[in-house]
Order: sequence, then C-alpha cells, then structure tokens
Amino acid sequence: MLRLFVALALPAEFRTTLAALTGGIPGAKWVPPDNYHLTLRFIGEIENWRAQEVDDALAAIRGSAFDLSLHGLGTFEKAGRIHALWVGAERNAALAHLQGKVETALQRVGLPPERKRFSPHVTIARTDRAPPDKVIAFVQAHNLFRAPPLRVEHFTLFSSRLGKEASVYTPEVEYDLAARAAA
Repeated sequence: MLRLFVALALPAEFRTTLAALTGGIPGAKWVPPDNYHLTLRFIGEIENWRAQEVDDALAAIRGSAFDLSLHGLGTFEKAGRIHALWVGAERNAALAHLQGKVETALQRVGLPPERKRFSPHVTIARTDRAPPDKVIAFVQAHNLFRAPPLRVEHFTLFSSRLGKEASVYTPEVEYDLAARAAA
C-alpha cells in the first residue's frame, strides 16, 4: 500500500520564509520546513497497482503556470480544540481550476470524491497540546504576514511515510504546467 497526496511543493526560499515564523508556542509541534506544501488533494492509502492509474490521470492534466500569494495565519479546529496552525494561500482562479482538474482526474480513476471543501493553506504546526490562548495570540501577532508571490510551474504527487518525529514526504512525480505565452 502507498499513502499518497497531490500538492504544490514550495521552493527552499519560501520554506525558509515560513520557517522564520515558527516558535514561541509551548506544546506546539512545528512542521519541519522540508514538509511544507499546499495540498491539492489527499489520496490516502491505495494499492500499489492503483498508483499507476493515479499517475496516468495526473499526467493528462493540462494547465498554465500561475502566481500564488501566501499570507495571513489561521487555525483549524476539531471538536472545539485548535489542532493546526497554517499560513493561508490567496484564493485565485488558476489555483481553484488546477485543484478542480486534479479532483476530477482522480474521481475518473475511481477514487471517492474529496469530502472536505478545498481550503488552500500550508500547515506550519500541530497545536493539539498547545494552550489555545497562546495559539490565538500567535495568530494575532502574525496575521499580517505576507510572502512575495510564488510562481507555480508544476504540481507534485507525493508519497507519505510515518516517521518517529514527523512524516516523511517524498516527491514521486512532478507534472509541469505550461508557461503562459506573452500577450
């Protein structure tokens, strides 16, 4: 079995910028910068033979490169507890279009539809054990964060393996997006 997801990988300079935000929340488990990504679609565990179908479906996607801006911080809650801290991604039509194409391609090969609404973000910490007031104060102190625009020229199929300290994400295949022609 393989555990897979489709995401936008972030270049090293972006990971460094986001890593500069981390620290200062007792009990938070900070995501290693090498694991920063923007998930387009979580696939989960699939049989090895299905991975080829997934690869073929993703390879058939056509799209154009686009710019993406990361800004602001927020949290995800479950059962009234804050469990994740994230940096947001500005909504844009190109990102939504790409995510929609990925979702459609995966459904066509028989994967069930994604149940969660697409919420573009980069998780920077798990906060299950952090005091909620500290997490909220951190978000308020950093909510004006803005990174320079990122040029998205490909998306990636990743495998995920659980590790002792953190999951290990391995880029398996990159799928190029066409550069836009100059007008």
